Amino acid sequence: MCGICGFIGNRPVSPECLNKMNDSMFHRGPDDSGSAMFIPEAGTYCGMAHRRLAVMDLSEKGRQPAFSPDKKVALVFNGEIYNFRQLRRELAPYPFQSDCDTEVVMAAWLAWGPECVRRFNGMFALAVYDSRSKELILARDRIGKKPLYYWYDKKDGNTTFVFASELKPVMMYPGFPKEIRRDIAGSFLLRGYINAPDTVFKDVYKLEPGGILRFRAGILEKTKYWDIAAVYHRQRKHEVQNYQKAKEELKARIVAAVKKRMLADVPLGCLLSGGYDSSLVCAIAQEHCKGAPLRTYSIGFEEADYNEAEYAKAVAGYLGARHTQLYCGREDMRTLLDDLPAYFDEPLADPSVIPSMLVARLASRDVTAVLSGDGGDEFFCGYHHYQAVRLAKFLDGMGGILHGIGKIRDLEARYPHRVRMISMNRNPCAKVQLTGGLYKDVISQMVCLDKPDHIYDFDEKRYSENNWQIRRMLLDMDTYLPGMVLAKTDRATMKYSLECRCPLLDVRVMEYAMRLKHEFRWKKGSGKRILKDITHDFIPRTLLDRPKRGFSIPLESWMRTVASDALISYAQTDYLKKQGLFHPRHTNRIVERFLKNDGLHSEKTDAQICWNFFIYQQWYDYYMR
Repeated sequence: MCGICGFIGNRPVSPECLNKMNDSMFHRGPDDSGSAMFIPEAGTYCGMAHRRLAVMDLSEKGRQPAFSPDKKVALVFNGEIYNFRQLRRELAPYPFQSDCDTEVVMAAWLAWGPECVRRFNGMFALAVYDSRSKELILARDRIGKKPLYYWYDKKDGNTTFVFASELKPVMMYPGFPKEIRRDIAGSFLLRGYINAPDTVFKDVYKLEPGGILRFRAGILEKTKYWDIAAVYHRQRKHEVQNYQKAKEELKARIVAAVKKRMLADVPLGCLLSGGYDSSLVCAIAQEHCKGAPLRTYSIGFEEADYNEAEYAKAVAGYLGARHTQLYCGREDMRTLLDDLPAYFDEPLADPSVIPSMLVARLASRDVTAVLSGDGGDEFFCGYHHYQAVRLAKFLDGMGGILHGIGKIRDLEARYPHRVRMISMNRNPCAKVQLTGGLYKDVISQMVCLDKPDHIYDFDEKRYSENNWQIRRMLLDMDTYLPGMVLAKTDRATMKYSLECRCPLLDVRVMEYAMRLKHEFRWKKGSGKRILKDITHDFIPRTLLDRPKRGFSIPLESWMRTVASDALISYAQTDYLKKQGLFHPRHTNRIVERFLKNDGLHSEKTDAQICWNFFIYQQWYDYYMR
């Protein structure tokens, strides 16, 4: 696990500048660093740099940039390729000098070109520069586990292309304008993240999951080698009809995925919430620890309604794991809140970021890599909102009638919030997102946009799926999973130089999950049917069956105590007028209403919008003022 950055263009940049860009990501790779500047030819300047967190082959042979034997091709690579030893055997004629996957990536690139990424089973973001063709190529793993940003600027006869694992190196590049995307603010208030390819800055983009980008002679060309919609429709042609067969095959694939991710030359542990996904991963990992207790880590909360630490401890005890837990309170939030912008250099408002950072800090004291259960909800229908979209489809006809009635004397504005979410859900291209009603109204009043409606909905047409639950799962795999969940996990763990591996996001697991009949995932009002049954082969049902809580925090109470002063300051009229992104009167009204907790409005709605607003303003204050 590492951090990468670099540039190519027709303007010279000093080695010192490149190294400063690289060192801004020290936390991503404290073990080593490397950089290379290429001799300019025909007015083309290129530099590449790398921060290393050593996990495989801890020797200096793993240093990057890595070069081809003839020194014509250079590579910087962030991530892990779990099938690298298998690929190494296929590439046996190559003169390997190390036992790390970076050298295998280089050998594969030289043998198969950019198509080699289709053979990789792992998480990665990489950049390859071929000095012969003056071509720079970027690639990102299928589901977007590892981040990769780029800035493309072409003006005044100069062409600049900069890439990095984080935004900080891009911001440090000479002449970067730091011009924010004003039209992003509203969608961020709604979702709490910025979906690829967009970013918070103008002309800066995220390479999309499963994407390949070529830059040559000032021209960009993007393609996708793995796309959620295309893979789903290909896999569903081979739907598995037999439940027992599906369970056995899926179990075998998950076991294989966990075993692959336990390969490391450093201590390894597991993040354990006590829910099904992480418990299954921990159970399999413990079985393959060769008799030693697996190290597991969890976070608890002082507020009983949010605390699942006792369940995680019980699972760890049953498995025989060596468990460590930490309780998270308001002071922990107060301490970590100020750190957020430094490590989340693009705003990200997942409320679980605080406990995620705490559990990462806890684990990093003992281990360098951890396994997690990320991906189980999206691929096996685990979220609460999958029940909501199922109900929304059932009520959609009634919603159309209520919408028609609501036009009479503006009656719809007086419907209860949940009714409005159904009645206003009239966009045929966005039926499963349920972002109607109060959320849209409040945010549209807050943001300074003439026509803000376009900021809210993703287009669902490309999934061509009539089952609303499946359509929402596909949408979450495309957007929420990489844009929020995996981005949060990457930043929270990398803050503490901790590598996080996700067995349920193994390509063989993901693609097989798409072949399952939907009733294998959802049955009798409950999701994760097949994943739960597999987990019960390892852990008794009595330790796991309970209402799903998720990795959430007591957001409302913490916002009204720990973050209230900062929230008020970010909503000051003079501040907002100068910033020009939010309407002062409407923004102050929402903030004051939430802090007063008058009980007349949706507390959850106000709390989420105010939290997203707080995170955006905190980021803006850190980077833009």
